[in-house]
Amino acid sequence: MPYWQWLALASMAFVLAERLRPARPRQRIKRPQLANDLFYNAFNGYFWAFLTGGFAAALSSWVRGLLAPVVPLPAVDQGLSRLPWLAQCAAILVVSDLLQWCVHSLLHRVPFLWWFHKVHHSARSMDWSVNFRFHWMELVVYRSLLYVPLALLGGEPSAIFVVVVFATFWGHFNHANVDVDLGVLARVFNGPRMHLWHHDASTEGGVAKNFGIVLSLWDFLFGTAYWPRDRTPERLGYPGDEEMPSDLPRQMIFPLLRMR
Repeated sequence: MPYWQWLALASMAFVLAERLRPARPRQRIKRPQLANDLFYNAFNGYFWAFLTGGFAAALSSWVRGLLAPVVPLPAVDQGLSRLPWLAQCAAILVVSDLLQWCVHSLLHRVPFLWWFHKVHHSARSMDWSVNFRFHWMELVVYRSLLYVPLALLGGEPSAIFVVVVFATFWGHFNHANVDVDLGVLARVFNGPRMHLWHHDASTEGGVAKNFGIVLSLWDFLFGTAYWPRDRTPERLGYPGDEEMPSDLPRQMIFPLLRMR
């Protein structure tokens, strides 16, 4: 089944889950910015993902060819492909999630990248559709800094595909308006209760917190975890988010205009 079908399946699953067990029952289904977020899901998850996927493949091939004569790359010797398939999936998940944690941290700490990431953090309500609410430049950054190292590690394409699909489901889960308690597993796996504090509009706990995508483990290891278990943020967004336009065309060009 192609990726876009898995994305559609994940979206429908969380539409249902949010109706059955909402964490915030008073949150409206037809909330402000919902139309924008559905567009971002279609554009980033289907069209732009396809184009940047080809770009990442070409860039990976170029980098591998550039480094192969001087560096003994694992990909040259089939690297992860030597492992059992499930072990490949586990290794790719851990490595890719650590890389995503690093990229996500850069999006918050590098001013140039933060301008683009503000689009994602301008969401005032949280549900599954916010997972793909991001500026098109973010996918270029992620593809370049994430998929190129993964390609150099080798591994079966099917194992990489499974991890990508799993991460998509988990990203929907992290942003979903669902009441799920992971219990002791929350020290390892990210969840909607912890990730909600990543979208906190205040500076409580610092503005750079909870960067984990699938695994919360990295935040606890690197000291960026912040999660008051007894409450939720008073408001979602980011400090100064009133600067973000509400209409889609201006959101797409907002970072470029403000940086200029």
